[in-house]
Amino acid sequence: MGAGGAASQRTQEARRQERLLREQWHAARRQALRWDTAGEGEQRVFAQLLVLTARGWRLLVDRRWSRTPAADADMLLVGPGGVFVVDVTAGREPAEGHAPGLLAATKAAESAVASLGMSPVAVQPVLVFAGQRLDASLGRIRLLGEHEIGPVLLSQRHRLRAESVRAVADHLERVFPGYAGSAIDQRPAPAPEPHRPGSPDGLFDVQGLRDAALEGARRAPIEQWMTFLHPDQVALVRRDWSGPARISGPAGTGKTVVALHRAAHLARRTTGRILYVTFANNLPRVQSTFLKAMAPAVADRVDFRSLHSWAQEFLQERGIPVRLHGDKAETAFSLAWKNVGRASRLAALDPAPTYWHEEIDHVIKGRGLTRFEEYAAVPRRRRRASLHRTHRQAVWELYEAYEALRGERGVHDFNDVLSLALAEASRRREGPPYAAVIVDEVQDLTLVGVRLLHALVGDVPNGLLLVGDGQQTVYPGGFRLTDAGIDIRGDRGQVLRTNYRNSKQILDAALTVVADDAFEDLDGVRTSGRRDVDLTYHDGDVVRVTRPTVEAHDRELLDALRSLPEGALADTALLCPSMRAVGDYQRLLTQAGIPVCQLEHYDGRAVDAVKLGTYRRAKGLEFKNVFLPRHDTVPGHGTPAGTPAGTETSETARERAELLRSRLFVAMTRARDLLWLGSVTTG
Repeated sequence: MGAGGAASQRTQEARRQERLLREQWHAARRQALRWDTAGEGEQRVFAQLLVLTARGWRLLVDRRWSRTPAADADMLLVGPGGVFVVDVTAGREPAEGHAPGLLAATKAAESAVASLGMSPVAVQPVLVFAGQRLDASLGRIRLLGEHEIGPVLLSQRHRLRAESVRAVADHLERVFPGYAGSAIDQRPAPAPEPHRPGSPDGLFDVQGLRDAALEGARRAPIEQWMTFLHPDQVALVRRDWSGPARISGPAGTGKTVVALHRAAHLARRTTGRILYVTFANNLPRVQSTFLKAMAPAVADRVDFRSLHSWAQEFLQERGIPVRLHGDKAETAFSLAWKNVGRASRLAALDPAPTYWHEEIDHVIKGRGLTRFEEYAAVPRRRRRASLHRTHRQAVWELYEAYEALRGERGVHDFNDVLSLALAEASRRREGPPYAAVIVDEVQDLTLVGVRLLHALVGDVPNGLLLVGDGQQTVYPGGFRLTDAGIDIRGDRGQVLRTNYRNSKQILDAALTVVADDAFEDLDGVRTSGRRDVDLTYHDGDVVRVTRPTVEAHDRELLDALRSLPEGALADTALLCPSMRAVGDYQRLLTQAGIPVCQLEHYDGRAVDAVKLGTYRRAKGLEFKNVFLPRHDTVPGHGTPAGTPAGTETSETARERAELLRSRLFVAMTRARDLLWLGSVTTG
């Protein structure tokens, strides 16, 4: 067919669609006139929603609509974008007058769909103003004019497939018998199927609905997958806790997804702001983007921040001067080591100053210790080197020398920022107006950091939620929640045990790395490195590539990236153990013409490029495909790299190797569908 014929065919199809839409609109208007007690504007809104039913949407109308002002919501609308609880007004009273009833109806709808495993973010209250143009918000309520209602609903992010729309609407019609199903009456309705003995009272297959939702999320871009809440976790999002609570569990069990949905749920249930904190400074951008897509009506009431950036802003608002200068603080420590540490007994245990810098950062200052006797008695959790009292005295002398030199330079380090913020939050209890604080990857924080966040909300119900997993620790040192004065009692400690992300092949490969590394979580329980989990996904694959040279290895890596299906780069990450390696592979991929997005710049929006970053930078993220070039050059796993000769069996070297294996484990468990492990033979 020629170009002219194709254009003519497209024109005919457009005219046919326009004619069909016009017919649907007239049919809807005729049906709307049956609600003779409704005003003309309300009838027009009803007609617009009826037109949506021709596109697969389902509309349930309150049988009392426009006959009594007692109705909490006029309609329940179910479509690809979720469940919309709709109230219509002719604008004779302010929106505030409709809010209590509409929110009550929304809460009832949330409870109804929760039994199907739908997240609360899938239910949205909408107040429509007939005869007006409007697009605004009143709390979590979307305020729309009659001209905006159709386009806005059609543009919503898709959450439900067609069969799910039907199933959810059928369920709501049973739960709310006062609402009647309505649709454009263009053809005779088919006779209902008779009830068959043994069928679940006409109910749909709930498990089938859940499986369909899970499969749909897996096929979607990875950004949408990272916000998918498994139906089995909905009750956890909605749970009421009598005080501080904790969610833990192995990698891939959906802890961060639960935390995100919990933030949206609390934002809808409270009037105050919600603080969502992580240690990494790249995750807040990503998580903020995700929440805006999940629950736009409440996204502006959740503050996503890294802990240190929040603490600095908090101190600035309180008029507390902060002189954070990392480079000058590092110089102060280097001089302290040169003047005090290098000739001390510490050098015999580990001649590298890094270990002792970490001791000060994570054990002394990270725990807020200010007297030597405190340090002499404190358990050094997750630190393998046995320090006698004389060793601890040497560490304390190094610490005091560092503090003196830092003070002379008039600068703070990162630990100082948290200590200053904790002192200020404890001194002035009014604090920021946070209704709740959610802490993701809590195991990466210091004890002072956790105490600071606890101080913001105390032990109020639903006030503090700590999310994380001790096995995925990527920083030295540790603590127990009891050290922070946080008591997780009874059912306020929830352990997730179902892995929704990794296939058995991928998880087995990752667990092999840490199988011999037992760890102590924040509850103080010693746990085996190889934990048992329930798996739901079985289609992943592990590819191992070994080549004799780095050049041959990198050629194989580029070939593997180029052989990915079209569009798959957007769901792919290449992760490295160090920033130096990141720079090397940035140059390699760029020279090969493969687009790259640095993880430190990734904001949660889909981008057709390989995500490139360090193992630590990938924390909290997931990818369909993960490439780990030269992964076995990590010290303590396969061929050691960069470990001084003769120190491989020392306590500090074993601790360092264990921490690096934990980081490699984190990187490997980011993979959902494909884990590519590259190696270079040596010798």
